Amino acid sequence: MDINYKKNLEDVLNGKQTDITPVITVTQSGILDAMELTGTSWPTAHKDPEQMATLGASLYELAGLEDAKIPFCLAVEAESMGCEVDLGSGGRTPEVVKSPFEKPEDIEIPENFEESGRIPVICEAVEILHERYDNLPVCVGITGPFTVAGHLIGVEEILKMINLDLFAVEDAIEVAAEAVSAYIRKLNEVKPEVICVADPTSSGDLLSPLDFEQLCRPALEDIEEVMKSQNVLHICGHTAGILKDMLSCGYNGISIEEAVDMNFAQKVKHDLGDKCQVCGNISTSKTLFRGTPEEVREEVLQALNKGVDVVAPSCGIAAASPLKNIQAMVNARNEFFGI
Repeated sequence: MDINYKKNLEDVLNGKQTDITPVITVTQSGILDAMELTGTSWPTAHKDPEQMATLGASLYELAGLEDAKIPFCLAVEAESMGCEVDLGSGGRTPEVVKSPFEKPEDIEIPENFEESGRIPVICEAVEILHERYDNLPVCVGITGPFTVAGHLIGVEEILKMINLDLFAVEDAIEVAAEAVSAYIRKLNEVKPEVICVADPTSSGDLLSPLDFEQLCRPALEDIEEVMKSQNVLHICGHTAGILKDMLSCGYNGISIEEAVDMNFAQKVKHDLGDKCQVCGNISTSKTLFRGTPEEVREEVLQALNKGVDVVAPSCGIAAASPLKNIQAMVNARNEFFGI
């Protein structure tokens, strides 16, 4: 079966019926097996557009996933805001190690924000991928405002401040959302097919549903309005309590972990009018990382039987995940549809 991967994913995210469910990743895609086979490596692929594009498309070339996903971390915005970032090495992803800001009122967006750090590298990698592939959707992952705010003043600090100084937290999120929006406007110029907003700090594991509704949802809605690409919202962990908010804040799709039952997610989606599609929820920490291809197969078939709209890893793929398990995702989807 010849599949137009761009159109198939676009149609699904628009809520249209298609002949086959896409199998993609909207989360971290770099794995060590692929680095070895493509001659790429971290940290070079974090800062070199050619390597970023090659590694971002590697799971398409080597395993058949139906998108190219870049970059490979959630520290891009914080770095461009002036934070010190350790880019890591081997299979270790980048992390923020120091921020120039101590308090919410200290946070300022640098004048050259959109031109600093790795934002220009990512934009160039998008253009390279578009030149290399006519039929492959490019997905750019960005970081949600609440998570960016946590990078800027510390996750523990911002969670503590919710109970001590809510207005200060709101101010920090507002500035973070302005920075993320500026980044999105640069991405709009290079036109990735999909933007995936990952906002792990807004997880139900850390915030109450009320906190999410009051603090995170407004900022997520604001940045979505800036996007010209289709978009997906990914939040880690137990998100059943915020699922209605996730599904109704304007995105084409949401990405959920295996902690949320797909039957439940589909019911909530249907009750809200089927306006937002559900991606996931193939376990990254258990099945794709430590499981066997047969276990991956069983989990994919189960997700498809429960009505998942887009088969995808439930979170960022661990760098040490074996390539054969990624291939098993695609094989299981093909088996389900008899191709």
